[in-house]
Amino acid sequence: MRFDVVTLFPEIFAPFLQVGINRRAFESGLVDVQFTNPRDFAAGQYRRVDDRPFGGGPGMVMMAEPLEKAVLHAKAQRQDAAPVVLFSPIGSTLQHVQVQSWAQSCGAILVCGRYEGVDQRFIDAHVDQQISIGDFVLSGGELAAMVLLDAVARLQPGVLSDQGSHQQDSFNSALDGLLDCPHYTRPEIWAGQATPAPLLSGHHAHIERWRRDQRLLFTAKHRPDLLEQARLSGLISAQDESVLLTFR
Repeated sequence: MRFDVVTLFPEIFAPFLQVGINRRAFESGLVDVQFTNPRDFAAGQYRRVDDRPFGGGPGMVMMAEPLEKAVLHAKAQRQDAAPVVLFSPIGSTLQHVQVQSWAQSCGAILVCGRYEGVDQRFIDAHVDQQISIGDFVLSGGELAAMVLLDAVARLQPGVLSDQGSHQQDSFNSALDGLLDCPHYTRPEIWAGQATPAPLLSGHHAHIERWRRDQRLLFTAKHRPDLLEQARLSGLISAQDESVLLTFR
C-alpha cells in the first residue's frame, strides 16, 4: 500500500512517521508514504504556489498549475491508478467503515490544501474524492492526512502487538458499530473506586457479557445514533434490549 502526500510542508510528517505504531507500520514497508511538494513545480524565482482570489476577498488561493504538476508527478511514480483525494470541508466525513476500505486498498494520492482554498479548476480536473474529518476548519490538510494514515496503518496485519486488538475498537462495523466498553487496570482500587467485580471473576462468559452490557449502555448514553444503526442492522438481540431497558 502506498500513499503519496502532496503538501507544501512535508517536514510536518517527520515526527508522526517516527513514533509508536506508525513507525512500525511505515518502517516495515506495510504502508509506504512518499511526499511531493507543489513548490518544486512552481514557476518563477520565488516558486509561487498561491495568489489572490478573483473577485476579491480575504486570504490566498492555491494555484492549479503547481498542484496539477505535483499530482501528475506522483501518479508517474506509481504502478496503479490510485485515486486523488483532497481534504476539504465539503467532503464526506471520514468514518470507520471507510477507513477499513482504505486499509484494504492500494492507497491514494492525498492532496493537502492550504490558505483560503484550492483553485476549483484543479479540483474539477484531478480530484476523485473529497474527505472531511469533521465540521471544523484546519490551517491545512496535513493533519487530516495524518488522521487517515494513522487510522489505516493500525489496521495493517502485524502493526498492533495483539492482532485482535482493533476488532474491539469503537465503530467497528464488522462487530456491531457500537462504542467500546470502559477499561480498567491495576490497582484494583484507586481513589476509593473499585474495579467492577465481573472483571476480577475469571469467568470469561461473565466478563464478555459485562463488556457487552457496558458497550450497549455507553453507546445509548453517548452515541444513541450508533445504537439505532445497530438495531436497523439486526445486531441488537432481545437480551441486549433487556439491558437497555435499565438505562431508560
